[in-house]
Amino acid sequence: MTRPVLLIGGMDSSGGAGLGRDLLAVHDAGLTARIAVTAVTAQTDREVLAVEPVSPEMLAAQIDAALEGGIGAVKIGVLCNAALIHSVAGRLPDVPIVLDPVVCSSSGHALLEPEAIITLIDLLLPRVTVLTPNLPELAALKSALQRDTASEHIDIVKAILERGCQSVLVKGGHDGHPELSTDILYQEALPSLSFCSPRYQFDLRGTGCHLASGLAAALAEGKTLPEAIKVARHGLAERFRKAYDADNRT
Repeated sequence: MTRPVLLIGGMDSSGGAGLGRDLLAVHDAGLTARIAVTAVTAQTDREVLAVEPVSPEMLAAQIDAALEGGIGAVKIGVLCNAALIHSVAGRLPDVPIVLDPVVCSSSGHALLEPEAIITLIDLLLPRVTVLTPNLPELAALKSALQRDTASEHIDIVKAILERGCQSVLVKGGHDGHPELSTDILYQEALPSLSFCSPRYQFDLRGTGCHLASGLAAALAEGKTLPEAIKVARHGLAERFRKAYDADNRT
């Protein structure tokens, strides 16, 4: 039997993103989950109204409790500050780790203190199986790594891999292509792999959460990383299809 997926992240009161979306993705994958809450937020589909991080001690206690009995994989989302990053980094088990480096909400509200990004790089990247940044998140990492603003994606990814991260899946949702959505997987000493699908002409919240959690679930089942990405992308495509069908029935 596949062990549960540990989901570490924030509670979104609107249900559109965060741990609520993570739980649905893991459930759709047929697995169970345990959670550790990093922050409680008040949100609508349009904006973040308030964010209250939990204490480092409370986060540590949640993770310790969740790890009893064993975990198959870990997905990490919102971390808010350096103190919470320290709590997570000191407790990660030896299982696949998926880190979705959430810097801000879809509406632009900061969800990670700027000075904490370097703590994330130093403490978490060496433990991460796959990092899943979108293009704005990759830009934030580039700034923290003090790379030239004109640097190509591959140069930023190389710097991330040099910090000990095993692989980087750069999500293409923000690349502006009118017809295709393309995610690119980078691994040390291996050729990059592209994963393409048709682009839906509407937006959904929490897609990054959904993809990363589906990826963690697939890795917990023992799938290879490319296989896990295909499974996770398929699950996200199903969500878009259902949303499209529901919208066209109204």
